[in-house]
Amino acid sequence: MSDFQVVMEQARAALADRPLIVLVVTYLSMWAFARLGAWLAKRRLVDLELEGRSVFGVVSTATLTLLALIIGFTFSMALSRYDERKNLEEAEANAIGTELARADLLPPADAVKVKTLLRDYVHERIARYVYRAERPAAQPDARMVSLQNELWAAVAAPAQAQRDPVTALVLAGMNDVLNSHGYTQAAWLNRIPLAAWILLAALALFSNLLVGFEVQRASGGRVVPHVLPITVSIACCLIADLESPGGLISVQPQNLQILLQSLAS
Repeated sequence: MSDFQVVMEQARAALADRPLIVLVVTYLSMWAFARLGAWLAKRRLVDLELEGRSVFGVVSTATLTLLALIIGFTFSMALSRYDERKNLEEAEANAIGTELARADLLPPADAVKVKTLLRDYVHERIARYVYRAERPAAQPDARMVSLQNELWAAVAAPAQAQRDPVTALVLAGMNDVLNSHGYTQAAWLNRIPLAAWILLAALALFSNLLVGFEVQRASGGRVVPHVLPITVSIACCLIADLESPGGLISVQPQNLQILLQSLAS
């Protein structure tokens, strides 16, 4: 990946992780393009005859239709990723709960150690969800890595001492716990591509330019178009919020919290 692509990806992540900023920036940008279209119509820099006006209407309609399709496509991408993260949180809680039950198959001292480490691990996983906005998924987490190493060592030692199907079952369960974290982290790194955001922004700006031109020509300057900028900016804000780790619509560790409550009881 080139330096330019890295900078653009960082800019996309920084902007997409702040839905309210997306709302303001997209509205102001599209409103400015609508005003630019109105200015072009007012200055008559583009003169359209009757036949040209009918062609302009077809172009404007087609552009708005394409914009609606791109918004729907991008929203579908964000929603599918959100659902995937919710399902992986549930799968992670189930994997940890299963391993907690299998820990009873180990010798008493090893079972207590594994359960204690798993309890600490659940606390860390919940904190990872709650404070995800302050700690991006790509940022290394020394505490999490240390706990995972301790968990694996806690089940690897009795498995090496006693190689039988029972300890192998416990070892496989711990492998599922560690893998579930990897799947969850990968899902958080799976964001809407930058190209999709660029295409959405280009279509939205061009659509507002056409709408501003048409409104100015039809109303003679008495109407300033606000409806389309507001509508599209709200849609972009919703898409960014679904993508954002700390947005209003975010994945909550409900299953992990239920698991922790069951351990406490």
